[in-house]
Amino acid sequence: MTASSGTLARPRSRLHPLVVDALVASVTLLVVLIISVTTNKHPGAHTAAAGGFGERPLPAHTVVTALLGAGALVLRRRSPGPVLCATLVLTLAELILGTFSHPPAERHTSMMVMVALALFTVAAATDRATTLRVGTGTLALITVAGMLLGAQPWYASENFGIIAWTALAGLAGDAVRHRRAAVDAIRERAERAEATREEEARRRVAEERLRIARELHDVVAHHIALVNVQAGVASHVMDSRPDQAKEALAQVRLASRQALSELQTTVGLLRHRDDPVAPTEPTKGLAVLGDLVDGFTRAGMAVVVERTGTDEPPLPSAVDLAAYRVVQEALTNVHKHAGPDAKARVRILRTGRGDGARLEVTVLDDGPGGAPVPAGRAGAGGGHGLTGMRERAAALGGRCETGPLEGGGFRVRVVLPLRPPGGPAMERSGADRGWTRPCV
Repeated sequence: MTASSGTLARPRSRLHPLVVDALVASVTLLVVLIISVTTNKHPGAHTAAAGGFGERPLPAHTVVTALLGAGALVLRRRSPGPVLCATLVLTLAELILGTFSHPPAERHTSMMVMVALALFTVAAATDRATTLRVGTGTLALITVAGMLLGAQPWYASENFGIIAWTALAGLAGDAVRHRRAAVDAIRERAERAEATREEEARRRVAEERLRIARELHDVVAHHIALVNVQAGVASHVMDSRPDQAKEALAQVRLASRQALSELQTTVGLLRHRDDPVAPTEPTKGLAVLGDLVDGFTRAGMAVVVERTGTDEPPLPSAVDLAAYRVVQEALTNVHKHAGPDAKARVRILRTGRGDGARLEVTVLDDGPGGAPVPAGRAGAGGGHGLTGMRERAAALGGRCETGPLEGGGFRVRVVLPLRPPGGPAMERSGADRGWTRPCV
């Protein structure tokens, strides 16, 4: 594995494959020549001469066929089938020529070493069925030729050794091919798993960035809208009613301080999890909905809140935060787009039991009818606020409905399941689990 790519790389041989094959062919040539001039003392021999190296003559045809066979073996990786055929032909030629140059007891099948190496290459490069067919044919051909043209009598140990050489070559090649396939499969799975991990990491990073951006938008849009309105009021009444201007500026200061506090909390989520100065206040939720409504009330907007199910168990933290942010964004849109005299009504309703339990959050306003719907409140498109509501609802398996009302006004309705189908049990809200690190 390289440090730059992070992927598994196939190890490379330091020598070129042709060089390796040339070396293997040279060693095989040497082995064939040594076997060709070495004899064993047969138990039934009528002479007392002991076998050994150099006891058998080395005719020219043996050297030529061995050299040709070694040359063919250099190309065994590129053309395993033709190389096997070439070694078979050369072996048969050597056996036939050996009947003229050697007496029956001194004939040999030394070229079988090259046939075995060629068969090994075929087995390693093809599939098991091909190996079985080719190996069976090679075994039958060489065994019969060896018994008829090789050392005599036909039942000499050298002739039966051909069977062992052929079977061992085929089995070894098949084992190498199987191991190579297993290693390739492991490598492929590792590369696929690594790619999946990288893709999952990128997806998680994108989701986290989206959640943080959504939180920043909700915090900034809400407080900046209040600051903008109160600053406008202070500027308008600065000369005529200084006391009212002073109160408006106090609201600006309060909203600014709250915005900075929430921004600090949100940005603090980017700290390392073990940072001792990371924020540890409870998450925002419907428990502090009164403070949110008071802020809009002080800005001059009439807000009525209707809640049911207050005696129910605490909401899951994710649902609690999402409901609070939906109300915050909806009221901010009312404040910005519906006009100073608009009234807002917030309804929070818990329905169902068990797996069917859900939370419905509805925000209605009575903005002036007949006016074009502002871009930020368009039901089908909209700005980042409505997009954030839909994303929050979808993330929890719920739905978000937004759009203008007949006769004027605007409605935001979000339905959030308390137990998402197929999902794990959600974490309880801050009121139930005490102090915790805020989550986005």
